[in-house]
Amino acid sequence: MKRIRYNAPVVLTFALLALAALPLALLTGGWTTKRLFSVYRCSLLDPLAYVRFFGHVLGHSGVSHYMNNMLLLLLVGPPLEEKYGSRTLLLCIAGTALATGLVEFLLFPGYALLGASGVVFMMIVLSSFAGAERGTVPLTMILIVVLYLGGEVWAGLTSVDNVSQLAHIVGGVCGVLFGFALRGKKS
Repeated sequence: MKRIRYNAPVVLTFALLALAALPLALLTGGWTTKRLFSVYRCSLLDPLAYVRFFGHVLGHSGVSHYMNNMLLLLLVGPPLEEKYGSRTLLLCIAGTALATGLVEFLLFPGYALLGASGVVFMMIVLSSFAGAERGTVPLTMILIVVLYLGGEVWAGLTSVDNVSQLAHIVGGVCGVLFGFALRGKKS
């Protein structure tokens, strides 16, 4: 009999922590989502501000928001974790969370950011570097940047919704930076 293997510990743990944040939000009347899993302009004397710079990627506005992010994360994340290793992928996730959190904190004082879409965009762009060698620019990365991130720029200019296209773009830029930094690296 085959056994189930916890094949991508960082990706799976991330997905499970984000899932746990949903019922926690219900049990606390939204307190945890606001205080732990959303980043927004607040006093830097508030110790939870620093938790939110990273924790906002675990919060989601509901099951649909969670599912949209996690389906892509679970599709793209495990091969990245296998290629680069758990520690490296965890650092990429944390770096992206911090970057998107800081951009939100600094540029959008009247808004809150939550969700893993910046991390997902980082992973999508980073995955386009698969097999890339030093001294080359992968055509897949160029196409993803043009199509996926270009679409986010367009949506940001033409849409009025609750989606933070800037978090997607920042996540994509993180993916480009990590991709060039990790190019050719194997775990």
